Amino acid sequence: MAKIELKKPIVDEIANTIADADSVVLVNYSGLTVEQDTILRKTLREAGVSYKVYKNTMMRLAFAGTPCEALNDNLESTNALAVSKDDATAPIRLLSEFAKKNPQLELVAGVVEGSYYDVNGIKSLADIPSRDVLLGRLLGSMQSPIANFARVIKQIAEKDEAPAAE
Repeated sequence: MAKIELKKPIVDEIANTIADADSVVLVNYSGLTVEQDTILRKTLREAGVSYKVYKNTMMRLAFAGTPCEALNDNLESTNALAVSKDDATAPIRLLSEFAKKNPQLELVAGVVEGSYYDVNGIKSLADIPSRDVLLGRLLGSMQSPIANFARVIKQIAEKDEAPAAE
């Protein structure tokens, strides 16, 4: 069996993983202990983020013709892919948070919603809250004026109900 035939299933796996992904983040994991890597994988898995180590040549082949092709310039050293199909900022936030405690993990680059971001861009995206948090804040800001209006109406009604002093 030729080497190309052996590589094709892995390239297809990577291509399927990145297809329709909201975000694809490339990280350098060298220097992590097995225990640290296990904790990282568990954290990402619980958040619905796919995390896997692939050979750079396999990633290069799978990225061809996709928005992730911009990541090819960063494929050096030991890299892993973190992919999310639901929350564009989830892998970035989780990896950034993990990297603060474990500086051996390096954010390298990423493609978020079709746009390439270098390490600085990825780090700035890490500060964006999740979609659920943003929706909660929006709902809270929409409810606040209504709640204040209801309190004022209630106070007026209570004032009018109070017996007049004679």
